[in-house]
Amino acid sequence: MVQTVSQKLSFDAFMDWYPENTEQRYELHEGVIVEMPKPKGKHSEIAGFLNIELGINIRHGNLPFFIPRECIVRSLDGASGYEPDVIVLDRQAIATEPRWANESIITMGASVRLVIEVVSTNWQDDYLTKLRDYEALGIPEYWVVDYLGLGGRLHIGYPKQPTLSVYSLVEGEYEVQRWRVEDTIASPTFPHLQFPVASVFAAA
Repeated sequence: MVQTVSQKLSFDAFMDWYPENTEQRYELHEGVIVEMPKPKGKHSEIAGFLNIELGINIRHGNLPFFIPRECIVRSLDGASGYEPDVIVLDRQAIATEPRWANESIITMGASVRLVIEVVSTNWQDDYLTKLRDYEALGIPEYWVVDYLGLGGRLHIGYPKQPTLSVYSLVEGEYEVQRWRVEDTIASPTFPHLQFPVASVFAAA
């Protein structure tokens, strides 16, 4: 990732600055605008695979959820704004989002059922900063898909290996289950969702 602006900005100032009709992605990290690397190769394959699998599960289960093409999640303190790799929104709760219809901005954790980040070289953001902010918002489920095993030992153990971490909100705090390549994933939000973790990492 590339830091683009050194001075601290508010979330609203970031949104005012955000260029229209750009293919580049930007996030606001604690008041600093950050240019995000465009997802490539395996990263894009994994995000696409998860979009499809979750979409099929939503349709078959007739669930009141949807997956937007893009949106920005505003942190509770307004210092950060993130564009997740995959996000599942609650169609009923989104009706009360004040900035959704005109700006595709999520401000309330109740609007989100699941958020997923696919780990890149900036793994600290996914395991530390975003986890903290998603927890503070009250987002009930957060996946960190670390297909290269880049995270620190505290987060994926040692020896390092590809890991899919599922964080579930319990009494306001995240509890984590870590799934390896030989496991079958389990999701509190999607209890009927079952596919091998290996298929996520292979994106096949």
